[in-house]
Amino acid sequence: MTLLSDYPWARNPLIVSAPMRLISLAPLAVAVSQAGGIGFIGAGYDVEDLEAHLHEASKLIRQAPMKNASTSTLPIGVGFINWGADLDKAAQAIGKHKPAAVWFFTPRENNDLAAWTRRMREATGNETKIWVQVGSVQDALEIAELCSPDVLIIQGSDAGGHGLSRGAGIISLFPECADALEAVGYGHISLVAAGGVAEGRGVAACLALGAEGVVMGTRFLASTEAQIPKGFQSVVLSSRDGGISTVRTKVYDTLRGTVGWPERIGGRGIINQSFLDAEDGIVTEENKKAYAEALQKGDLGWTENGRLTAYAGTGVGLVNKIQSTRDILDEIRQQVNRMRFRARRESKI
Repeated sequence: MTLLSDYPWARNPLIVSAPMRLISLAPLAVAVSQAGGIGFIGAGYDVEDLEAHLHEASKLIRQAPMKNASTSTLPIGVGFINWGADLDKAAQAIGKHKPAAVWFFTPRENNDLAAWTRRMREATGNETKIWVQVGSVQDALEIAELCSPDVLIIQGSDAGGHGLSRGAGIISLFPECADALEAVGYGHISLVAAGGVAEGRGVAACLALGAEGVVMGTRFLASTEAQIPKGFQSVVLSSRDGGISTVRTKVYDTLRGTVGWPERIGGRGIINQSFLDAEDGIVTEENKKAYAEALQKGDLGWTENGRLTAYAGTGVGLVNKIQSTRDILDEIRQQVNRMRFRARRESKI
């Protein structure tokens, strides 16, 4: 069995859109799945609107049914930020709509995910697959034992948005996780790679590491289906040299008033004036005031001496045009196929 067998509408190479809160809603999730990937709605830690998002997704899918999609599950996924999400409300919505997968990320304690896993499997009769995001070998082993997930998302430190403040890049993290899981009897768990991948060469590299699929978030910030402010999108398109122009920090959460993230988690975003004014990571009242004023400027809050948060990964420098989701996936598949052809040709030399 391969990961693709659980999602019969999906195509090889399997591309997954990350559940970016407020941005990855029904239009993007459905568009990714309709283009042969697996799209995730970003429910985040506030599940009050989840029913409405799933209802919209169901409507979009009825309007344009997917070939080979199961009739028992909704051919998309839903991602939760577990430290803040209400398990009872989440389980009720998931049980009603039965998405093909749920994605868990950042519980207060790893043990909390055992209850989430049990409740989701009970609510859907085991039809909804369990995906869990991890960023270290230790977490991968703990989650494998606690949850017996169907999929582990191995996220490297180059990823945009929230992740471990300390961690390894995907090139070393993925194989170490795979080896460690195999050594203790969890080699059957499907592994997908995430973190810093924005185009076909990165996808090909992750597949070479042994990933069954590859997650992208930053690339879909420049999709026509993303629910993203134009100012945020323009900063993504203009950013280059992502390892230098982005930073993982707690500054943006402090300025946004987003409290509750576990201490070991930070958010990677594009460096802006708010970050530069936060000397040694300390956010002053003056900085908070300036951020609040920037919120009143709309799109200019990102672009004019930008202060508003723009979460993005180090692959942001590879994102330079707005495209439909289908065009993004088609372009990536073409790039991967070229890389495969080149590898086969060179192996014969």
